[in-house]
Amino acid sequence: MSALTVRELVVNFGGLRAVDDVALDVPAGSISGLIGPNGAGKTTTIDALCGFVPYAEGTITLAGRPIDALRPHQRAKAGLVRTFQSDELFDDLTVRENLVVAATPGRWWSPVVDALMPRRSLRDVDVDHALDVVGMRDRADALPTELSHGQRRLVGIARAVAARPRVLLLDEPAAGLDPAETAALGAVLRELAAAGTGLLLVDHDMTLVLDVCEQLTVLDLGRVIAQGAAGAVRTDPAVIAAYLGTT
Repeated sequence: MSALTVRELVVNFGGLRAVDDVALDVPAGSISGLIGPNGAGKTTTIDALCGFVPYAEGTITLAGRPIDALRPHQRAKAGLVRTFQSDELFDDLTVRENLVVAATPGRWWSPVVDALMPRRSLRDVDVDHALDVVGMRDRADALPTELSHGQRRLVGIARAVAARPRVLLLDEPAAGLDPAETAALGAVLRELAAAGTGLLLVDHDMTLVLDVCEQLTVLDLGRVIAQGAAGAVRTDPAVIAAYLGTT
């Protein structure tokens, strides 16, 4: 079953067609990859899926529900959650507090309810689970400035997990990681998929991508040039010529 279905997605920036007729399927409980050279339209595709940039054409369905008319925060609340290329952490909040912010429903009365009825809430449970998923429970009270680059990346993923995603879109999560940190990230992604989350991974680290992804979609100049099982796409001549090369 496809947790996220995208059809005929088109994004224009003035006279430039940045994304051209892209179709994607992200099954629940699996990891799909979206790869391609710089400027291929990968991040723009994610931005469009999340509602951060408008798209001229196309349909987006999440768990069988059309979400084209939803604003970004409504898509996130429905279960379409993303990470960013930069850490986007609040450096003056602890790791746990960063996750609580992500797990808190966006309702104006939530602070009032919390003040009048303090209790261990669903948010706390979600936060503890998210910290356990990325192996960061022992750093819950640390500030982001006290963490390594790899740990900050994991906190960014934990923050997304705390928001209870149906589908998690990951934009360059391995950027700047060393091989050991990348291997740890791969284990986290596999655990999330095993728990039923659908993941769409955008990354240039092909060791990670080929290790964890079952399906790949390759973009070049905004268009899909290959799509299918990771092993078959890896040897596609068009993909080799446009992106992977022969080494």
